[in-house]
Amino acid sequence: MKLINYLIIYSILVINVALSKDKPPFKNILVLDNPKIYKEIIFQDREGNKIDLNSINTDEIYILNFWATWCAPCKDEMPSLDKLQVKDGVFIFPINMEEKNLNNIDKFYKDLNIKNLNTYFDDGLKLVKVFALRGVPTTIILNEKKEMVARISGSIDFADEKFISWLNSIK
Repeated sequence: MKLINYLIIYSILVINVALSKDKPPFKNILVLDNPKIYKEIIFQDREGNKIDLNSINTDEIYILNFWATWCAPCKDEMPSLDKLQVKDGVFIFPINMEEKNLNNIDKFYKDLNIKNLNTYFDDGLKLVKVFALRGVPTTIILNEKKEMVARISGSIDFADEKFISWLNSIK
């Protein structure tokens, strides 16, 4: 009888935990069951300085958005990504996948009225290999421990309140 009671209690707890997890608001968001750790997440800023994400010590959600100026879906989602950058607890690294051309990127940002985002680069496309990227836009979401918790293939509306609520739930 005790075994049956324990099984019932265990089942209720498991069901409650499963139901309490917020589901992502868009179908193209893949949430990992177990966060994935990467030893090196290194890219460059606009001036060519190396950024080692693992050396940044803040308790934020990190969004690595891989994009290109010629990519129409990237152009569609970039304004919403710019809006998301002003939210507390989120830091966005838009990583351009093209050969470095600041004039093209500045024009792209100006045409879209991007004011809150910086520009970063994946020198030698090393992160393409690390994250096994298959196209742009692709977005990698890392928790405050810098573990990958989700991947977005294709574009989404980053300013959507359902997305922001879901993002806050993964902290």
